[in-house]
Amino acid sequence: MIGTDFAVWAPRASALQLDTSVGAFTLHRGTDDWWSLESGDLDAIRAAAGDDDIDYGYRIDGEGSVLPDPRSRRMPNGVHAAARTFDPSAYAWGDALWRGRSLAGAVIYELHIGTFTQAGTFASAIERLDHLVELGVDAVELLPVAAFNGEHNWGYDGVLWYAVHEAYGGPAGYQAFVDACHARGLAVIQDVVYNHLGPSGNDLPRFGPYLTDAHANTWGASVNLDGPGSDEVRRYIIDNAVMWFGDYHVDGLRLDAVHALVDHRATHILEELAVEVDALAAHVGRPLTLIAESDLGDPRLITPRAAGGYGLTAQWNDDFHHAMHVNLTGETSGYYADFAGIGALSKVLEEGFFHDGSYSSFRERHHGRPIERAHTPTWRLVVCTQNHDQIGNRAMGDRLSASLDERQLVIAAAFTLLGPFTPMLFMGEEWAASTPWQFFTSHPEPELAEATARGRIAEFARMGWDEASVPDPQDPETFRRSMLDWSEARSGRHGAVFACYRELIRLRREHADFTDPRFDRIASEYDLDESWLAMRRGSMLVVANFGDDAVRVPLAIRGDALFTSGEVTPGTDALRLGAHALLVGRAARDDGTSGAHPFAIA
Repeated sequence: MIGTDFAVWAPRASALQLDTSVGAFTLHRGTDDWWSLESGDLDAIRAAAGDDDIDYGYRIDGEGSVLPDPRSRRMPNGVHAAARTFDPSAYAWGDALWRGRSLAGAVIYELHIGTFTQAGTFASAIERLDHLVELGVDAVELLPVAAFNGEHNWGYDGVLWYAVHEAYGGPAGYQAFVDACHARGLAVIQDVVYNHLGPSGNDLPRFGPYLTDAHANTWGASVNLDGPGSDEVRRYIIDNAVMWFGDYHVDGLRLDAVHALVDHRATHILEELAVEVDALAAHVGRPLTLIAESDLGDPRLITPRAAGGYGLTAQWNDDFHHAMHVNLTGETSGYYADFAGIGALSKVLEEGFFHDGSYSSFRERHHGRPIERAHTPTWRLVVCTQNHDQIGNRAMGDRLSASLDERQLVIAAAFTLLGPFTPMLFMGEEWAASTPWQFFTSHPEPELAEATARGRIAEFARMGWDEASVPDPQDPETFRRSMLDWSEARSGRHGAVFACYRELIRLRREHADFTDPRFDRIASEYDLDESWLAMRRGSMLVVANFGDDAVRVPLAIRGDALFTSGEVTPGTDALRLGAHALLVGRAARDDGTSGAHPFAIA
């Protein structure tokens, strides 16, 4: 079966023709501006195709080139060529026993299919999944895989949201990848981009009002969520989300830059999406997760709908990254300026957001809103010390491993993995990968390639980075440099860091305090001058010296330390920590009261 009925929403067309590899056919407009074939024509196409897929496209008003289906499932020859039918039901799934994975308590691993391996395909990524199992992660989060122009890209320039990028292995390859993950107990979270379309191959406005000039964002015209014709645009988004969960068995979606979704309707698109996904989860009998990337600092995204929120599962919390980055690197330019000092990290650990209505010097205004900590589980905030944005949007795409020693990297890992939030690692982080992860594109159009390169340089002005050091996104070497080097994963420095990551994840699993979702079970102490920070989670203690000199920390632990990195000397009333040293252990005493327990201060 060809897997489509060739129906298409096209209110801007006066006439519509379907051109296929088995003939041309006229479509007829319905009262809802959906165009469809006569039943006899559809039967003729299916008879001619038999068990084979066919290529097809639409010609609007008899003019111009044939355009791909806005809901095309496969684009084997690029986004400017004809679509190809694909029947998702043809795949023989092997995950019948898979019951999903709740985000609570999970560890996420973010990866980009094109650079995760040298081959850059779903099939080659499957060969590395056992590494993730050994590491101990629970879910893989894939950068966008929707069809985009060119061979390689971060994925955020997708223009056909229903098609899986062909160079990765196409839709069938994606199904096999998800199936392989589930066979190993790994959930799959797919990054999707509903806030904009890429600059090349975006033909949706030829069909209907998918975009609106009434609102604009970083990428140009906004997706039409609240203007005339927006009912079908919203359905286009919701149906796409349901497709990932249904046809590809994914367990969650990461929603890119939701602050760019301009929607003034009474029910925001995010709330509508959450309602639909929750209903689908009840039907399929497994948890389905929605994670928002947001720059708003607004906890209403994750507030239950019964309490007036949107009811999403979780949201990214960049404040954790910024506070950790500043205290590890000393870098305070641009948006890092407000996070100087160990107190910023302490506040994030206890409060969730740093900017909770406070003044943001980078934005030159007050920003954010406090989290209702008594009613919000900590795991609803997803945190990291490295991700695709925070590495790739640096001038050189340099990882923390390029400037920090192994002990500093382990400190970052400890507070990420043993802290109160849902941790996310970026591919290669677990072994201190030496390869950068840079911004790369492969736009075939010279003018677009030049504009992209100019835009990258302009982006770094406010961060104070050297514009001359910015690599050309179009240079194939920029892409190749960004591929992981798996030969280094277990050797020398890299192997030592990997062993620490694996041990920290083991501790997270073995001690319930490290996954306790209650804000009132978190407390912290720090010394601003000596740059040490202690985090208490129930009866467990994580203490780190972020500074370059040894310090005496007036805290005691009970029994032997569970994990140490660097020079740590426990005493009866204090700890001595060498430069960049870390200790994980049990607190010396517990006063038995409810809520956050005080530290054992000597």
